[in-house]
Amino acid sequence: MKTLQLDVDADGIALITLDAPDKPMNVVSPQFIDDMIAAIERVASDAAIKGAIITSGKPAFMAGADLKYILGIAGGALTLKQAYAFSQKPSVQMHRRLETCGKPFVAAINGLALGGGYELALACHHRVIVDDPKAVVGLPEVTVGLLPGSGGTQRLARMVGVEKAAALLLDGRQVPPAEALQLGMVDQVVPAADLLGAARAWLLKSPNAVRVWDVKGYRSSNGLLNPTIVKVMSERPAQIAASTRRNYPAPIAILDCLFQGLLLPFDKALQVESKHFARLLCDPVARNLIRTSFVNRGEATKLARRPNDVPKSKVTRVGVLGAGMMGSGIAYVSALAGIDVVLLDSTAEQAEKGKQYSVKLLAKSVERGKQTQAAADAILARIKATTDYQELAGCELVVEAVFEDVGIKADVTKRAEAVLGSSAIFASNTSTLPITKLAEASTRAAQFIGLHFFSPVDRMPLVEVIIGGRTSQETLAKSLDYVAQLRMTPIVVNDSRGFYTSRVFQTFIHEGMRMLEEGIEPARIENAAIAAGFPVGPLALLDEVTIELPWKIVQESEAALGANYVRPCAYDVMRRMLYEIKRPGRRHGGGFYEYPAEAPKRLWSGLSAAFPPARKQPEVAEIRDRLLYIQSLETARCMEEGVVAHPADADVGALLGWGFPAWTGGPLSLIETVGLEKFVAQAERMAAKYGPRFGPSDWLRARAEQGESFYQTAAPRTAAA
Repeated sequence: MKTLQLDVDADGIALITLDAPDKPMNVVSPQFIDDMIAAIERVASDAAIKGAIITSGKPAFMAGADLKYILGIAGGALTLKQAYAFSQKPSVQMHRRLETCGKPFVAAINGLALGGGYELALACHHRVIVDDPKAVVGLPEVTVGLLPGSGGTQRLARMVGVEKAAALLLDGRQVPPAEALQLGMVDQVVPAADLLGAARAWLLKSPNAVRVWDVKGYRSSNGLLNPTIVKVMSERPAQIAASTRRNYPAPIAILDCLFQGLLLPFDKALQVESKHFARLLCDPVARNLIRTSFVNRGEATKLARRPNDVPKSKVTRVGVLGAGMMGSGIAYVSALAGIDVVLLDSTAEQAEKGKQYSVKLLAKSVERGKQTQAAADAILARIKATTDYQELAGCELVVEAVFEDVGIKADVTKRAEAVLGSSAIFASNTSTLPITKLAEASTRAAQFIGLHFFSPVDRMPLVEVIIGGRTSQETLAKSLDYVAQLRMTPIVVNDSRGFYTSRVFQTFIHEGMRMLEEGIEPARIENAAIAAGFPVGPLALLDEVTIELPWKIVQESEAALGANYVRPCAYDVMRRMLYEIKRPGRRHGGGFYEYPAEAPKRLWSGLSAAFPPARKQPEVAEIRDRLLYIQSLETARCMEEGVVAHPADADVGALLGWGFPAWTGGPLSLIETVGLEKFVAQAERMAAKYGPRFGPSDWLRARAEQGESFYQTAAPRTAAA
């Protein structure tokens, strides 16, 4: 089926309407490219046609490429030559042909135009956009590890200047109409009713169909003799290195495209752009970003793991037990989603303090212009702070967020269930305690589930949904529907001690402490973690959560498992920091860091005495690999044990849950990026050097020997960038 329609009016104006069948948005696909090439040739060859308007039959003009299609290419065995040809077809046969065919084209942009959609508009000779803040334009390819591969880097730089183009391309920012006009990204901003009229009026003036860079004698820059180019090319590389830690190749490729391209004739510049695009498309970073951060995250948000045979449900009233930081956050996001909330704690003072969390967040939202005062008041009115369990009557769902103690959780479970209706679901926000064990206190274990939120709830989009031993599929479906109401992203895992996220996250902080005990300089540990792409180092992270938390988890696990429990590698460091050194973390005045009142935090000056550094220090790359490998190995064990059933959930959970570096695509994608055989060999080397915790299991070795990847080459449903 055609992705566009071409009509010609009595004045010889062709109207090309983009309207991909069976899709909510127009995307760049092989079918679209073929259809557009044919439409361009008709306009060019028909003497009766004076020019053409390109617009959309959908609310948006056009998004970028179909990410499912791009993932299928990037995830396959694509050669550089094939990737180059893939870029050249839309770049040369479509956009460049449109630009040089001798007939003027105008883009009538009726909604958002991003990526390949905006590249199509750039190739036109004139751009008219509706005066609507939702009609944003931009080239966000850098966010998926790519660059605009159809002339976007070259046209934008020649239209707005290299400095503005560099900022737009490197940030991937989406620009609203008024600012786009000011920057030179579009030529006119008009009311929606006037869009086609304005485009038609421009064409009827018989405009020149030759772009300025195709005029003989045109020179785009003087290279390093141009002070603006000198400024951009001297400042930007350092800024990119600082922000990306050289883990993302796309920003540097974009800069190189700009620098080389502006020194060359336009057609040669397009070849440079295609070569860089081809290299990025064949780089695993692009595959990892597209697969995990966009396609798989999008699928998780659309509830890919939801049982299909359970009718859709909606929560109108939710109970939250415990008004601490987690409970307060859950209450806030629920009220924000239009759900009535009963926020319950043991004292009225504590319950009201929990509600004040929402008061503060809403006040900031009003101050920043994101909410009206009336809207904020309405949200706040949905939260009822109380100590009375009878208020839970009518709640379809209760989320327990009390102290991590089996006895306390059992008590609140029984008290809540005594009031709840027979169909209500009870969910625990525990981060480590097995759901099956907690469900023993319930009279309705089939309706008992884990909903593990992350702190701060209003900023962390992930919810880890834990299926207990007796949790029903209906309970799973209804719980996922609730997460969808909150506009958060769920992953689904099976029950175990620590589940998935807490279990793998702990390996990160334990390995950091173990390195400190081995004599590795603390600054070197922290810097290596940041160089790998983690937001903070393991020691800084420990100071925020306090050592008390992992220590308590260890004590509970040891009590439950007895002789079968293997103490973590940092057991002695935790014990010393808690009981000998007495620096549990920031909340208690300090831990591995000290926190001066009038200065930024810094590593505690007593660390070198407590943990003397070794004379010989390892390379930063080795420390980085230890931190990445230990988490990837534990993730693989979670897959082996069936704690995580889908690799996509493991990778999405790692990125959203504790900031595993996005360039890797997640722990399992990292293993595939390294290569299973090489990863196993490296892990065995580390096991010999650092201990058996790095030893790959027989299951992982077998996968490596058989060349069995975690992901198949096929990607889930369509998404657009």
